[in-house]
Amino acid sequence: MASPYDPLSPRYIDSLRDRDCDRDRDRNAYYYRRSVSPSLRSLTPPPTPPLEDLSSATIELEASKDSKITAVSVYSSQAEITRVFNLTVKAGLNQLLVNGLPKAMEGDTLRVEGRGLATIHDVTVNYIPSSTIHASSETLDGLYLSQKRTENALKRAKHSLKSVEAYLSATDPQNVDVTKLPDAVKTYESTAMELDDTILELERQCKVIDMDIRKERGMLQSATGQKGKRLPGSMRASIGVFAEDAGKLEVVLIYAVRNASWKAGYDIRVDMKTEEKPVQLVYKGAITQTTGEDWSEVPLILETANPTFGVSVPKLDPWTLSIKQPVPLAPSRGMGAQPIIIRDTYRRSRSRSRSRSRSPARHRISSPPIQHRVMDVSSQGTVSATFSVPGVLSIPSDGHAHNVTVATLSFSATMNWLCIPKKDTRTHLTAKIKNASEYTLLPGSASVYLDGSFISKTKIPLVSPDETFDCPLGIDPSIRVTYPPRSKKVSKSGFYTKSTNYVYQQRMTVFNTKTRAINGFKVVDQFPISEDANITVKRINPALVHPTSEPPKPGGITLTTSGSSLDLKSISTVNVSKGVVAQWDGADDVENGDVPIEDVGKEGKVAWICSIPAGSKLGLLLHWEVTTPVRAEVNGL
Repeated sequence: MASPYDPLSPRYIDSLRDRDCDRDRDRNAYYYRRSVSPSLRSLTPPPTPPLEDLSSATIELEASKDSKITAVSVYSSQAEITRVFNLTVKAGLNQLLVNGLPKAMEGDTLRVEGRGLATIHDVTVNYIPSSTIHASSETLDGLYLSQKRTENALKRAKHSLKSVEAYLSATDPQNVDVTKLPDAVKTYESTAMELDDTILELERQCKVIDMDIRKERGMLQSATGQKGKRLPGSMRASIGVFAEDAGKLEVVLIYAVRNASWKAGYDIRVDMKTEEKPVQLVYKGAITQTTGEDWSEVPLILETANPTFGVSVPKLDPWTLSIKQPVPLAPSRGMGAQPIIIRDTYRRSRSRSRSRSRSPARHRISSPPIQHRVMDVSSQGTVSATFSVPGVLSIPSDGHAHNVTVATLSFSATMNWLCIPKKDTRTHLTAKIKNASEYTLLPGSASVYLDGSFISKTKIPLVSPDETFDCPLGIDPSIRVTYPPRSKKVSKSGFYTKSTNYVYQQRMTVFNTKTRAINGFKVVDQFPISEDANITVKRINPALVHPTSEPPKPGGITLTTSGSSLDLKSISTVNVSKGVVAQWDGADDVENGDVPIEDVGKEGKVAWICSIPAGSKLGLLLHWEVTTPVRAEVNGL
């Protein structure tokens, strides 16, 4: 029977452990905290680990194999990933090494959360450079082992040679018997020579083994037809976790990645046969990511907020005024001072652009249309909104745009036709669309379809709810406009002061070949503008008056600009015929504040607003008279 005082006796070990527990207050507090309720335990500081728990357990984790992405939030220039690990930890300190995190991860954005009775101590992130893994075999593994052994033996031989040389250098000749000195020198020579031979032989063996390794690699590559596998660089997260008890633990990593974005795109479909809400807008999101990790079957959220870094409120610098003092000229070394010449350069540039769109052939589909899966607005504020994709979605890291449908919206719109026959007799169709939805339309490109046919591509600006925007719908070939050459009559008048009178008439014809009437057809032409006091222009038809040429009318709305009173009634429309009114171009934008009232009519542009019945023709006339001095050459006529 073992003695109770035997060092190997269990009773003796238990007595020492009990004695240490009685002497250590922190350890008593530790066991007390383990016995309290979980709610109180969350209020106490992390326990002091006992002596036997000081050794940490290292747990290696691979991000792609040991975890799953549970949520992805995509912003305009980055994305936020939520990755969940389920693992088993030991009681005490556990060091989690998470390998294979994407290289595009922003290390300073990593957040660690989880569930379980554990405390997170520290989190560090470092970059692991790329490496190459070659194909292996038993022969190659044996060569690697021999290479390692030979390299270690070579290191030992070199170290032994240095030790012998250091010993001989440290020996004091005065303390050595002269009769034993020759033996010491011979011993050093023989030992050093033996070590030199060993080093040379080991170096030769290293070269032979290296050649054999290259030969074996070449044979393996010829047999498999593949080179060594190159592992890309990745990020590694090291997380220290102290667990009170051994068991299962859920660790959640939340981090931001670069090379991920989404942008808005639209399909605008206009049905001219539908009077109520003829516009259908398909709101799409194009998601692109090259983060290095695939998003497989994950819930996806599109964020309209744009995270900014390092943006601060700008500050105004003091704006001071002072009298400019002349700069004294430095005296010249020669006979006289050279004058300073300052030259100002003015540049003028003009640019003209024309855009034309073509309409392809129509394609009729008799089967019912396929419905799009639309998103939910999970949260909406005055600044940004969040779109949640129903179900799950897979977005590989391939750099291609993957489209998802945010919403399918139906809008009411006002159709406007515009023709400027002096430049182009074709009619341009534009829809003024009101965003009556709860969605904010982000800037993006749009494909426009008119009655099922692709018309053109356009850009959608930032449109808030209840805001309107213009959408060009291309050329409408069903409305034909003719613009023949204008007629001209010349006459002379005056007894003492003779003058030359030029009378011009420009006729236009609009033919509506549609099977229904159109309203809001706009034709724009222009009167000439005189820049000389000797040249007068009389506007005959339509008889429009410039708003600054008459005093304000009673009861009119009066605006005061630059010392003159302007009346909005003076720019009212003129009835030309049934269904046709004429006005200065831009007069509709005066009340909105887009065009100053004093600029209305300055360029002589006239607009006819017409209502044309189905299958009908409409004639318009622009009539004016120009009076100039006799024998005067006038530019522009």
